[in-house]
Amino acid sequence: MHITGTFLDEISYDIPHQNWGAREWDQDFASMKAIGIDTVIVIRSGLRRFMTFPSKVLAEKMGCYLPPLDLIDLYLDLSEKYGMKFFFGTYDSGAQWQNGRYQEEADINRALVDEVWAKYGHKKAFAGWYVTQEVSQKVAGIIDIYSQIGRHCKEVSGNLPVMISPYINGVKAVYSYDSSIAKKEGISVSEHEKQWNDILGGIQSAVDIIAFQDGHCEYDELADFLTVNKMLARKYGMQSWTNCESFDRDMPIKFLPIKWEKMLLKLEAAEKAGLDKAITFEFSHFMSPNSVYPAAGNLYNRYREHFGL
Repeated sequence: MHITGTFLDEISYDIPHQNWGAREWDQDFASMKAIGIDTVIVIRSGLRRFMTFPSKVLAEKMGCYLPPLDLIDLYLDLSEKYGMKFFFGTYDSGAQWQNGRYQEEADINRALVDEVWAKYGHKKAFAGWYVTQEVSQKVAGIIDIYSQIGRHCKEVSGNLPVMISPYINGVKAVYSYDSSIAKKEGISVSEHEKQWNDILGGIQSAVDIIAFQDGHCEYDELADFLTVNKMLARKYGMQSWTNCESFDRDMPIKFLPIKWEKMLLKLEAAEKAGLDKAITFEFSHFMSPNSVYPAAGNLYNRYREHFGL
């Protein structure tokens, strides 16, 4: 199963910044295109007080800093240049929704979506939306966040698709700032199915694509989880993608490019489950020949060799 999409992680939560400008991003889009990537997804347009474009909404309502470069405009132009679809990622306050103030999170994002569509909606590459809040189970308010933001995105843009990328609450689902790499016990496949049946039932018609992250469980468990994910997506009329993480969760150093053998195991599990598309988090840091990590370029080479690209 080939990787045909990637997140763009410019406003990063826990990954070092590469300090790229327009020239470096152009070079990286060319490298993406060379292996068949046709979709790019901004992981988040803003996090806490940093943002990817000069948003008046986020500056005024959240006190965000104005960036020196409009990356959304740049990404849209590069997407058009290289024939890719662009998905816009929403805003994560880093506080409101995690602390029970989910309505505030939804409200600021609805205002942001209005601003973004008025500013960039005419761009040819603008193909969809990504609701950036990530969960592994039915936490308070998440159905309302996904439903309210997702439906607003679709109403504003003439029903462009909305995507989410949650994760599996497996043994590797530990916080990035935790010194451990695993916990004693992860969620069972049956409990995962129950939790996500409830969530997807509550967000039907608001979300079109669900791309579960694939790095939080053991490799030999993954196909079973992905099979359930596909079944649930079909039940609620959604596409089922896999978010094949290109960084390694098995090491105490967080985070470095994944070993090619491990990525291949995950892609084979996605193939076995019959998922619709494979994307990655994320190409530019962990799989690109242009990355600050030399091992990322080696992963790129092994991937191309395997698939004859």
